[in-house]
Amino acid sequence: MTAVAGTGGLPAAATKRIDGWALVWAGIFAFCLICFLLRGEWPWLLQYPAEWVAPIDAWMNDSMREVVGWFKFVFRALSWLLEFPMLWLRGLLHWLPWPAVVLAATAMAHAAGGWRLAWFTALSLFYMVVTGYWDESMVTLALVGIAVPLSASIGLFLGLWGAHSSRVRRVLEPILDVMQTVPTFSYLTPLILFLGYGPVVGLVASAIFAIPPMVRNVMISVANVAPNITEAGQMAGCSDRQLTWWVQVPAAMPGIMLGLNQCIMAALSMVIIAATIGGFADIGWEVISTLRKAEFGQSLLAGIVIALLAMMLDRVGHGFSRRAGQTRLPAEGPIWQRHPYLTFALVVLVASLLLQYVIPAVRDWPEGWVIRPAKPLNDMVNWIVINWGGALDAVKNAALFFYMLPLRIGLVNSVRANYWGFDMSPTVAAVYVAILLAIAALAWRRWGWRGLVPVAILGGLYYFGTTGTPWPAFMAVVIALAYGAGGWRLGLFAFLSMGFMLIGGAWTPAMWSIYLMIGSVVLSFVIGVALGIWAASNDRVSAVLRPINDTLQTMPQFVYLIPIIMLFKIGDFSALLAIMSYAIVPAIRYTEHGLRSVPGHVVEAAHMIGCTERQILWQVRLPIALPQIMLGLNQTIMLGITMLVIAALVGTRDLGQMVFGSMTMANFGMGVIAGGSIALMAMLSDRVFQALSAKQARRLGLSA
Repeated sequence: MTAVAGTGGLPAAATKRIDGWALVWAGIFAFCLICFLLRGEWPWLLQYPAEWVAPIDAWMNDSMREVVGWFKFVFRALSWLLEFPMLWLRGLLHWLPWPAVVLAATAMAHAAGGWRLAWFTALSLFYMVVTGYWDESMVTLALVGIAVPLSASIGLFLGLWGAHSSRVRRVLEPILDVMQTVPTFSYLTPLILFLGYGPVVGLVASAIFAIPPMVRNVMISVANVAPNITEAGQMAGCSDRQLTWWVQVPAAMPGIMLGLNQCIMAALSMVIIAATIGGFADIGWEVISTLRKAEFGQSLLAGIVIALLAMMLDRVGHGFSRRAGQTRLPAEGPIWQRHPYLTFALVVLVASLLLQYVIPAVRDWPEGWVIRPAKPLNDMVNWIVINWGGALDAVKNAALFFYMLPLRIGLVNSVRANYWGFDMSPTVAAVYVAILLAIAALAWRRWGWRGLVPVAILGGLYYFGTTGTPWPAFMAVVIALAYGAGGWRLGLFAFLSMGFMLIGGAWTPAMWSIYLMIGSVVLSFVIGVALGIWAASNDRVSAVLRPINDTLQTMPQFVYLIPIIMLFKIGDFSALLAIMSYAIVPAIRYTEHGLRSVPGHVVEAAHMIGCTERQILWQVRLPIALPQIMLGLNQTIMLGITMLVIAALVGTRDLGQMVFGSMTMANFGMGVIAGGSIALMAMLSDRVFQALSAKQARRLGLSA
């Protein structure tokens, strides 16, 4: 192999690529320097002129009014058709005695996962009974009971279509990305315009939100059916329809059941948001109404109901997905042997219907037996605030003063050190530049120009701030990063995404969102990776973290706000904690999974050459697990972005607040711009980190 002198043995082609990219970044930095020098003479470089903003929101509002005028009667008819089965199911669940529902659900849980899951289900439902939330829980279950079959049937059809047609799959993928990344509040506005306020709006919103996971799981599961199974069906003379329904769908059933489980979870996570525009005495309305009245104890108790429902349905769904395709019951014999769980449910139903006339408590749980611990919870919160308020304020103030405030000063405005008792004089600025140059020199020595580039970008961005950086310079850097990660297609996508935010008037709120996202994602990722490393090296820690992660992943987004607001009130710190609680799980899970997936022979080889455990971790296991850890970072960013709207409820000023305001004002156009901007930020970050993970995996020889 011919090497070029002075390049450390790199091939000539690699040297040309490196030099070429170095020239590209040199040109970008020259362009940025020109923008900064001219921003005083050309103010439009810093502040995108209002007259250049396209009236996209007005165009969309006008178009929506026309569409509503044409098709309103169709959607109102659809509203009536959907409302009827939901009200019927709600009436049925209220008519059934509570022991019948509890015992039937317990039998189903036993069939799915054994006695542990059965006990968990029974105790969860009994909690709803004794705390007085039974009726509200059944209303929520009725909403989920209609939304899930609707989402699952549509998702199954679209998933099968996409699995059998690459053209359809290419069309579906970006649509699913948009459906999963656009904040739910954004599409509540058009639903309100079409369907009016009421429970059906929440039902449709839940169904829309729950479709994408079903479609994705069906597409992946059917497409991954072993070729020999499909070939066997074809050799048996199956038609295309028979091949799909008799061969591929049964073979892909575990993956399809997993999609159904995710569909249920997605629908349930929408119940509180659905209550904001269609509350009708369900558990979501109970949470949001008590939270608005600062009744934190009641709100927490109702939020626990949603968390229990989510965990219960999640575990039952997982149990059935693991058992999909397995037959354990006898095919012959009496009906109670062939269908024991169904028989048990029928017996319980008949017994409960008869006993309710003898024992009134079977019909309605007596009011005197209801346990209401809300007042003790409120008293406990007050006691904590009174006795530990100083400590809580110290934690909050320390986080704000030493972490969030520096980020906010640097990223949103510019570095102003007078918050720490001194002014940003030329001397202080020179010290900052000197520190930055020292870090840049170390990065250059360790990684060459590839280490210098991120130091220069982050240092300059922090000094001038996102709102103090000329938008052409910001766009140029992001486009170059996207192009370097994923090629010209991703670079073009970055250009179009930021162009939409710019001409739509969402640029400044987007820059505010970056401040909160960086603050929450950095902490979530650092803490999550540390916990993931600990869990990968200690089975006991992994066992402790697993149920905590399950709980954090299954709780609806809104529930995170309840204990946080109870202790820290509204503000940026509460928003930071809420986003971190929701976004930290992928960092933990992917790090642990990546480290545990490192091939054993690689670790053994490292031991044989005398590496210490610390060297094996930092020089062997972490580099090999880096693709998985990068996926965890990607998912952390995605989940953090989806929490922006929820964080807006505790006082943030960013795209989330813009989305929430669009719903309260029924401004469809503003909702599309703000929600579309959030979706584009999420999709862009997703594609960039996926491309980087794929490159790292190829570099390590872990993928083709």
